[in-house]
Amino acid sequence: MEDVLARTENLENFSPGDFFKLGWETLDGKTAFFAPYFRGMVDDNWIMREALGPASHRMPFRDSRTGETREVLMLGSNNYLGLANEPSIVERTIEAVRAFGIGCGGPPLLNGTTTVHRALERKLAEMKKCEDAVVFASGYQANVGWTTGLLGQGDFLVYDAQNHASLFDGIKMGRFEAVPWEHNNVDELRRRLMHVRWKHPYTNVVVAVEGVYSMDGDVAPLPEVVALARKYGALVAVDDAHGTGVLGERGHGTPEHFGLEGDIDIVMGTFSKTFAVTGGFVAGKREMVDYLRFFARSYMFSANLPTPVAASVLAGIDFLGRHPERVRALHENVRSFVAGMRAAGFTVEAQTAIVPLFVPSHLRVRDLVGALFREGVFVNGVEFPAVPRDRQRLRISLMATFTKEDLDLAVAAFVKVGRQFGMLP
Repeated sequence: MEDVLARTENLENFSPGDFFKLGWETLDGKTAFFAPYFRGMVDDNWIMREALGPASHRMPFRDSRTGETREVLMLGSNNYLGLANEPSIVERTIEAVRAFGIGCGGPPLLNGTTTVHRALERKLAEMKKCEDAVVFASGYQANVGWTTGLLGQGDFLVYDAQNHASLFDGIKMGRFEAVPWEHNNVDELRRRLMHVRWKHPYTNVVVAVEGVYSMDGDVAPLPEVVALARKYGALVAVDDAHGTGVLGERGHGTPEHFGLEGDIDIVMGTFSKTFAVTGGFVAGKREMVDYLRFFARSYMFSANLPTPVAASVLAGIDFLGRHPERVRALHENVRSFVAGMRAAGFTVEAQTAIVPLFVPSHLRVRDLVGALFREGVFVNGVEFPAVPRDRQRLRISLMATFTKEDLDLAVAAFVKVGRQFGMLP
């Protein structure tokens, strides 16, 4: 297993503790050592930038260094369809607050399930062409819950090495065997499945992938994955957090994109991307969903999703059904932005709403992020040591609600900063 993980960077599965040799100091010593590093990141407008208004394609932020308010184009949000501030969704959420209050006051199996939660679960199952769905209070809890709840001793999880950190934490907590395969390498997946089945012909095996991988925005080779899983008697689990609302003509996600709706055994997703709130879900056969309600500890021992949040997701799904043009607008904005960046001389690729721009190893990514922020563009960056020096990047996220003027301004800012730092002639 180590050889696969050693040669495959994973931008999600890391902890700051991996990069600081804190030793066996006291707690005060550890925190005092880290404090100036953290404050420096804040002062550089690298993390913890404070928004002064609702999530949108243009947003006011406080400059950490000067205290001034700066309006920026938001190219760092997972709010891909612009639903965070959509008036009809906001009104539905307010109605739910008036009808149900702000929270459930208990776990879902006891007093924490409302008619809104059940309506949302049924709508999610319908959207993903599954029999039923179970809602979790966060996407993290959903990934930890289905892995530890469904798989037991002697079972196998064969997973893409680029899966999210929450899946890795489920692996750490679980009693099952976990076998990684190199990112999107279906030949290696075939070898792993052959090896598992040769030694364990009758055990339960689940192949886990993400529909869209969150840092590079690349898509899983889902048809090949499903075909191999069926050949070797394995189930398929798809984390479609960044695919839901983005891929497919109706925005129903990666399975729709590949014409595989109804063929995925376990569909996991979150509400923190397209639906712009918090929470997660797992969809599949009704018997499996009911089993998880009892054996997924992150579900049983957590308060349920607040009812207004569930109502906002339900309203978001309804909006998506009425406005497929919003998905088309996202796809068009991606094409337009990538074309503009290429015409300017940048090397960028995009399969989804996530566009990585790699940064030369001699540059500090945070300096680029700060310069773009001063030019009116909010973007996230990933720098060494979270990734190797030659894989540093700006992680650009696009939204359906950008206008052509917005995209032109964004490209112009990237060109200005790119020339300033020697990334362009």
